[in-house]
Amino acid sequence: MTDKLQGVFTPHMVPLDAHGRVAEDELRRYIDWLIERGVHGLYPNGSTGEFTRFTADERRRIVQIVCEQAAGRVPVLAGAAEANVAETLRACEAYAEYGARAVAIVSPFYYKLSSESVYAYFREIARNSPVDVTLYNIPMFASPIDVPTIRRLAEFDRIIGIKDSSGDVAFMMRMIAAIRPHRPDFTFLTGWEAVLVPMLQVGADGGTHATSGVVPELTRKLYDLTRAGQLDEAISLQYRLLELFDTMLYSADFPEGFRAAVELRGIRLGASRQPMSETQQVDRSALQRVLHCLVADFGLIDPPSEGCPPRNGQPAAGVGREHISHIAQQVIDQLRQRGVL
Repeated sequence: MTDKLQGVFTPHMVPLDAHGRVAEDELRRYIDWLIERGVHGLYPNGSTGEFTRFTADERRRIVQIVCEQAAGRVPVLAGAAEANVAETLRACEAYAEYGARAVAIVSPFYYKLSSESVYAYFREIARNSPVDVTLYNIPMFASPIDVPTIRRLAEFDRIIGIKDSSGDVAFMMRMIAAIRPHRPDFTFLTGWEAVLVPMLQVGADGGTHATSGVVPELTRKLYDLTRAGQLDEAISLQYRLLELFDTMLYSADFPEGFRAAVELRGIRLGASRQPMSETQQVDRSALQRVLHCLVADFGLIDPPSEGCPPRNGQPAAGVGREHISHIAQQVIDQLRQRGVL
């Protein structure tokens, strides 16, 4: 049996040149940079990678480059979401040929579908895909995949896991309780990095996290600390990463905050294909100065020459410290009651 997917997968961005074309050499350099800094896997054509802003041919080329450059050093989980089953299966065929370990496929979007239609969609893919499939549940953008549907789909050997971006710890627990007894090989990944520590504590195998494209050293450390049971240190790091995550996510249209932060690490991403107004360009420059201080606070880059304002130790607005602390403590208390900790 092929190794189970686990760890932190990076839904990396795609560098563009001055003409808005994929900058292939810089993409290869970025892939090497991520692998050298400890990411467990790569996730091209994810939401952070702006897959909807590329053509089908470009999406295929991106995956081909990533698979070539990874060269088996880490697994590639390739986003294969297309407009219909036939196009999705064509993408699956191409990515299997390129060497992707598996594909991640979002449930149908734009049209709101019933659970039965979601099941029928993935059943058709499972019966015909030449490569392993990971379900992708992102209810804010696509038809949700509920637990009974996931349980039915897990009966297909070709479906090997799910990435859930709801951020709902209880939903993750319900999935694991319903499926793991029957499919211990089934992978559970969280797409909401603000709660990675509690997700791992309840049994998730890892996650796909945009922050790992900015500070891969730290997301790897967070995963390793949690797996080693060093929970106090892990939770402290989760709080610090939460401030960076919130700033990147909530201070600009997604994923522009992540683009600004990746550039601070020396990766030349170029301008997004989404145009920006003059006001947005000014705001982005201000945001990058804030991000510069946040990343420098981890010791990964030098602080700006003009210095940084004093830190008050509080996370940025968004998912609050109290919220994640409450979730983490509930999980830890439950596991202690069960004798796991």
